[in-house]
Amino acid sequence: MRKLFPRNLKILAVAGLAFTSGILYGCDQTKQAAAPPRALIRVDARTITLDQFREEFKKTLQPNQTLSKQEQSELQRTFLVRLIDRELVLAEADRLQATVTPEEIEAAFNQYHQDYPAGAFEEMLQEKRLTLEQWRRELEESLLMEKVVRRAVFSRLQVEEPEIQAYYDEHREEFDRPEQVRARQLVVATEEEGQRILGLLRQGQKFEELARRHSLSPDAEQGGDLGFFARGEMPPEFDEVVFSLPVGRLSDLVKSEYGYHLFLVEEHRQAKHLPLDEARETIRRSVMAAKEEAAYQDWLRELRSQARIEVDWSQL
Repeated sequence: MRKLFPRNLKILAVAGLAFTSGILYGCDQTKQAAAPPRALIRVDARTITLDQFREEFKKTLQPNQTLSKQEQSELQRTFLVRLIDRELVLAEADRLQATVTPEEIEAAFNQYHQDYPAGAFEEMLQEKRLTLEQWRRELEESLLMEKVVRRAVFSRLQVEEPEIQAYYDEHREEFDRPEQVRARQLVVATEEEGQRILGLLRQGQKFEELARRHSLSPDAEQGGDLGFFARGEMPPEFDEVVFSLPVGRLSDLVKSEYGYHLFLVEEHRQAKHLPLDEARETIRRSVMAAKEEAAYQDWLRELRSQARIEVDWSQL
């Protein structure tokens, strides 16, 4: 399932930040008009109230999740750091005058929505207690943060050929690829159902279509595609079948604690040591991911050092 980029980045521990504690807004009891809510967090001119913090924090918890006082306090402090980092990035978006177009939002929404089986997206919104409009606003914010990080940080990064060669030389064991197969599976609850579907497959119906319609496995949406895997990554009874099947051959029914399985092997790779030419793109992605993470954290530290960050700890 697609995850929006900024939410996947690691956040430094709260001990790594220099916050200024204390009450940020006073409350004049002599005035008749209601005073504005006190800010819990201030990042330069941007503020978050306690009510806003609680509402955001609630979304991170599972329905009916219970926490001890200590657990809640630790999670709140970690989440508070995430909120501060979010405000820093959004403030940078304002400075750079970055925007997200309606077309970009719609394209991202469609891509995200199609990853869910029918009805599952609506269930997710209900579990998170979000309306579609609220979810789309969060999507827009995530896209904006992603755009800013790519523009301000990632656009200047590149991976040179000597770095790829050095990584390959230092991690040669990573490129000793074991024997692998790529297979599809279809899982049903009963032997009778399995035999019925096996008959349909032998009559020429497509495995992936029947898997999407009938399989109980989470990979049903991908037509039962398990990708490539080596021996030992699946239960032994699966390995015994798929590693002995010729490519393109259907298995008989295989019983497990999960139900009754049918397998179709699509590719079979023999064990080999990958040469640099075959490993180059994998290495490039790995080195770039490490560079992006390090650059992002350095950029956040720079933003923190330049911002006035205050937290009214007395409210928590």
